[in-house]
Amino acid sequence: MRCCSSVLRPTLCILANWIFFVTSGVSQKSELSCHFGMMSGGLAVCLLPLLVFPQSVVPQEKALWQGEGTTADLQEVILGRCYNYIRVVNPSVGEKNCTAIWNAFRDAFIYRDPCSVTDRDYQTFISLSLHSIPPNKALFWEKNKQLVHSYSDTGRRMMPLGETLIGWLGDDLTWCGNSSGEGLDSVSCPTTAECENNPVESFWRIASSTYANLSSGVIQVMLNGSVSDGTFPENSFFANYELPYLRKDKVSKVQIWIMDDIEGPDVESCGTKSVAVLQQILEQKGFEYTCADNYRSVRTLQCVDSPSHPACLCSSSASTPNLSPHHLVILLFFTFQWTAVD
Repeated sequence: MRCCSSVLRPTLCILANWIFFVTSGVSQKSELSCHFGMMSGGLAVCLLPLLVFPQSVVPQEKALWQGEGTTADLQEVILGRCYNYIRVVNPSVGEKNCTAIWNAFRDAFIYRDPCSVTDRDYQTFISLSLHSIPPNKALFWEKNKQLVHSYSDTGRRMMPLGETLIGWLGDDLTWCGNSSGEGLDSVSCPTTAECENNPVESFWRIASSTYANLSSGVIQVMLNGSVSDGTFPENSFFANYELPYLRKDKVSKVQIWIMDDIEGPDVESCGTKSVAVLQQILEQKGFEYTCADNYRSVRTLQCVDSPSHPACLCSSSASTPNLSPHHLVILLFFTFQWTAVD
């Protein structure tokens, strides 16, 4: 005995097809199965899609935090960056075990509460990735990252933190763990406002203090003189995790460069506002320092992208001195004397 008559079968099959469409949103599979059911003559076969695909709609995981989730393919990104750095970017650091570096990095936060990861959790990673900073090439900065890396030229001119192996591996990435699945949260990660001991914040804290401790010789500090919230912010990474770790026995001088944006206002300069606070701190710590507004070499680099801006144009009077006939006679006389002596 068949489960339904030939008269009812099409109606029931259409009903089953409609139920499956509402349930899964996939009508083609249900139509094919329903057609097969009609041919085989069984309602049970017609309703088979409801049993085979009962959970075809998977609800999206809800974001727990306000920040972005873990960068996709994080392992491949870290390993790729590691090999690129030691083989192409800076082979002078010597051989590094990139697999061990990845494992130490991952173990600091995987399957962990993303608000309970501290600086100490990265100690093994730091030890495996560590290399020296060439004397006179350390460059600290706040609020002008793009300008800093343009000037440093991937470690050829200067070596800011982001161009060491440690900084190179973590730059512009996001990561955090959770207690389920693969141990990584790909949906969301906590911001610093939500918790300070999150994996990214703790990583940059220990990276910054390690970098400062290794810096030697004449060091440079590039700050933005056009920002309205403080050229030397008292709660910045430089103020809290780099400046306190500079070693008096290794650093001979600190050169401060206050760079205004080409299109920006001149809010702060050497000896004013928060810059004056930085200078006072350096004096108290016994560091010799200099301060320059719109340091010429960096300013020239800024003008590459804005050559017609008034700040980048040389005045004709500056390039061609306006000398009086009296001055010209004196200049010719001394020129003749030097020529005669030679």
